[in-house]
Amino acid sequence: MLPWVVRRTRLPLLSLRCAHCRAESATTGRGRFRVNANGRRLDVWLLVACVSCDRTSKLTVHERAPVRSIGPAELHGYRVNDPELMASTLLDPLLARRNRFALDWTGAWRLETPPARLGEAWPVQVEVAFDDPVPVRPERLIAHGLGLSRNQVRRRIKCGIPLHRPTSAGFTFTVMAGD
Repeated sequence: MLPWVVRRTRLPLLSLRCAHCRAESATTGRGRFRVNANGRRLDVWLLVACVSCDRTSKLTVHERAPVRSIGPAELHGYRVNDPELMASTLLDPLLARRNRFALDWTGAWRLETPPARLGEAWPVQVEVAFDDPVPVRPERLIAHGLGLSRNQVRRRIKCGIPLHRPTSAGFTFTVMAGD
């Protein structure tokens, strides 16, 4: 079984309407949090900037949360702008739903495949794993990885999931011998 891995190369852009220029433009994380304390309550925002006009906006991470409800390590990560915490926060589907944005993964991932073995016996089984929740159509991923057209993929690939629907979960497929 050949292992393929889909890896993130950078954080995805956000599809979010800019409050200043009113364009449906992609925004990108600045890599900064803003933490505001009001008594025993905390507000935490993730700062993002519009690609078009560079205006900064805030995405709500925690709103009026009791101080004790946020762990000390997480709170420290917010205060020092921890890059790993920023990435995991940005990739959180609950944050996207609450702040009404979608992730644009175009150009933000790569497929790592082992070198092709020309003398390998057919059929060949491939296991695809995802390091991050990159939504990609299996049909396009397989075509890219094998250098085939999508029609050839439909003819030569046996897979247990629909090839035309985006997925971000690992899957396996079998490549049958060519015509």
